[in-house]
Amino acid sequence: MRAVVQRVADAHVDVDDRRVAAIGVGLLVLLGVAQGDSGRDAAWMADRVAGLRIFPDEQGKMNLSVRDVGGEVLAVSQFTLLADARRGRRPGFSDAAPPEEARILFDEFVVRLRETGIPVSTGEFQAHMRVGLTNDGPVTIILDSRDIRDGKTPAE
Repeated sequence: MRAVVQRVADAHVDVDDRRVAAIGVGLLVLLGVAQGDSGRDAAWMADRVAGLRIFPDEQGKMNLSVRDVGGEVLAVSQFTLLADARRGRRPGFSDAAPPEEARILFDEFVVRLRETGIPVSTGEFQAHMRVGLTNDGPVTIILDSRDIRDGKTPAE
């Protein structure tokens, strides 16, 4: 799983002419599910997102998590995060999980994140969405659960 995590003052998702989700202060998480991902990846990603200390404390240092500040998460499925644009001009998406598998793991990520007590809203899976946000900072972090398989990041 690959995620782009943005600290936001607010964020929302629209599909067609209707608002399907909106949050205030918190995190916008764009999440791509890769071929070979499992429940372990969903659990690791939810734990990382919940515990990521990227909100300022009283001294202005990034030392607080979304949970610590009483924030929310807006999770949006985005298979294009798995794009391979190394050759040619048109990205390939063969690293992305098939939609049926991606939906299951995206939903597992959301469930695990909600289990931490953080309010989570979502976009609409496989829909053409318009995502709006006010990036706070800006602060943008990239997380990849494949790092735990490559030994770059401890699993716990």
